[in-house]
Amino acid sequence: MPEPITSLQNPQVKRLVRLRNRREREQEGVILIEGARELARAESAGATVTELFLCPDLFSPEAHERFPEPQALAQAGATLLSRAAFEKVSGREHPDGVLGVGPVPAVTLPSPAQHALVVVLHGLEKPGNVGAILRTADSAGADGVIVLGRGADPYSPNVIRASQGSVFSVPTVTLPEDEALAWLAEHGFRTVACTPDAPADYWHTPLTGRVALLLGTEHAGLPAEWRTAHQSVRVPMHGQADSLNVATAAALVMYEVLRQRG
Repeated sequence: MPEPITSLQNPQVKRLVRLRNRREREQEGVILIEGARELARAESAGATVTELFLCPDLFSPEAHERFPEPQALAQAGATLLSRAAFEKVSGREHPDGVLGVGPVPAVTLPSPAQHALVVVLHGLEKPGNVGAILRTADSAGADGVIVLGRGADPYSPNVIRASQGSVFSVPTVTLPEDEALAWLAEHGFRTVACTPDAPADYWHTPLTGRVALLLGTEHAGLPAEWRTAHQSVRVPMHGQADSLNVATAAALVMYEVLRQRG
């Protein structure tokens, strides 16, 4: 069995560290998929993994189940890393010893069904929020997620982790604003802006048919051109807080869409 890479100055280790940077990933056209669960969900969704890095000393029970024989995997092309080397390349506090590299998935939005739900994210920068929204979109049966412009990279390691791999289950694309608006108009979507100053509570608004939920940042909300939606809805606030976490608000409205269509 090949010896694990131990040096933190090894070129492969240094490259993996660089790939934690968005610009480096974009230059190579690759993504990092860390975690046994996330890797399994990526592969089951058809994502390609071209490089596999393992550290059996860090394996979680799920990683042991996924890779019961790391020696055989090493012989088949996986690269073994020492604990110190893997912890160097990992973005997690408690890594499970599994890391894959592969090309950015070539994703397109599917032809929408009669009652399609698409979630549009404008300017969201926090990977935790984007990942949580992707998990909810997966659970609520959304048909796609559109990330506008240069918000959080939906295929960054942190978003993949926060979504627990759901980014691979829900068609997720990054589009310029004009292309997103054109696609929604072409397919007859009714745009529903989620904003605190909307006149109607979300549960009093019909959310059937082809609906695109528009979500902006907590501090700035949606820009003017996206507030001119077909409808706008709010989550009522009764305390001193003036806004909810965007992922929480998204979950409430998405499940109301699911309830109305149930």
